[in-house]
Amino acid sequence: MNGRFKFAVVASSTCLVVLLLFGAVRGRGAGTGDQPYTQLGVYTDVLSHIKQDYVEEPDMKAVTAGAINGMLEALDPFASYLNADQYKQYQKEKGTGKADVGLTLARRLGYLTVVDALPGSAAAKAGLSTNDVIESINNIATRDMPLAFAEILLQGEPGSSIEMSVLTPKQADPQKMTLVRAPLVYPAVSGKLVTDQGPDAIGLITTSTLQAGRAKDIATKITDLEKQGAKRLMLDLRYCALGPDEEGIAVANLFMDKGLITYTQGQKSPRQDHPATASKAITKLPLVVLVNRGTAGAAEIAAGALLDSKRATVVGEPTYGDAAIRKAITMDDGSAVILSVAKYYTPSGKAIQDVHVTPNVLQAETTAIVEPDDDSPNVQPITPAQPAKPGEDEILKHGYESLKSIVP
Repeated sequence: MNGRFKFAVVASSTCLVVLLLFGAVRGRGAGTGDQPYTQLGVYTDVLSHIKQDYVEEPDMKAVTAGAINGMLEALDPFASYLNADQYKQYQKEKGTGKADVGLTLARRLGYLTVVDALPGSAAAKAGLSTNDVIESINNIATRDMPLAFAEILLQGEPGSSIEMSVLTPKQADPQKMTLVRAPLVYPAVSGKLVTDQGPDAIGLITTSTLQAGRAKDIATKITDLEKQGAKRLMLDLRYCALGPDEEGIAVANLFMDKGLITYTQGQKSPRQDHPATASKAITKLPLVVLVNRGTAGAAEIAAGALLDSKRATVVGEPTYGDAAIRKAITMDDGSAVILSVAKYYTPSGKAIQDVHVTPNVLQAETTAIVEPDDDSPNVQPITPAQPAKPGEDEILKHGYESLKSIVP
């Protein structure tokens, strides 16, 4: 089957099934009060018919695992169910600092998808990018593979290799590739003056991760650029998907001397606010933040806070949508479920994991038109009047234009 056609079929058929199931559950729930035990009865009923009426004797273990994974994916593309053996391996391998290929993954359409590839890593050198689909790892299909377990498979000894099959919208057929694991090296924060000195002098700060300590590095770059004469700042958070959530809060606080940065809340987790601390803010210069579909996690927290507080203009694409506190919950048989127990919200009350961060100046990486969300009335869609020249960075270009229009 043609790779692009396969990609489209997987996407459309999965969405159709999800919609049908959702409609059926909602329809039955509307008449029964939507009680949990009613829905459990629906699941049991379907399971019974599969076992009794399916064309051949089903593998009930695989059916159950698939049902659990599908249920988790409907809630959270970063959730995982690990059987007892997988969870033991997960506990053993987690945090060991082994070599890796540099991928941040999520689950969409039943398969593993790429959130981001760390610059300079084996994955980035192979050309992997946001929304590429990982079909198999070492000839093991990733369909219904637990996300946390897949992340362990990608790790190993330095110099060891891993084979992958990848499906992208850009290629006609799945691409076979071999990646060599290596210790991950996180690119340093960069800062430079990109325009001549004067009232419109712009300082550009770029970071591809928000690992612990990056807020301090960004603060140093801000100070250096102001000494060089920068009167306006641009923070590039595109394809920035790694780093603890706390670092995103710290980055936002560099630019905010008051107000709410973010808050977390969950069904059993009371709301916890994270307000800006005036003493941690180091600049009041006009600011533009650049984001795209590869911006996730801590970077989304920072971008969402700066956008909602009107401290910055955010330019680019809607972000990936991943900012939550996750926890491993063990079962009686030794298996475990890793799922979100609290979500991060922007100051205006939007759950980042649910609605992403939508820039108020939308600009795609390509020449495609980006339509604003219905819930974002202040969004300004931008379409290039001319096709982008080869190598031209449209988001950066519109970032400059937006920054120059800000009145200090």
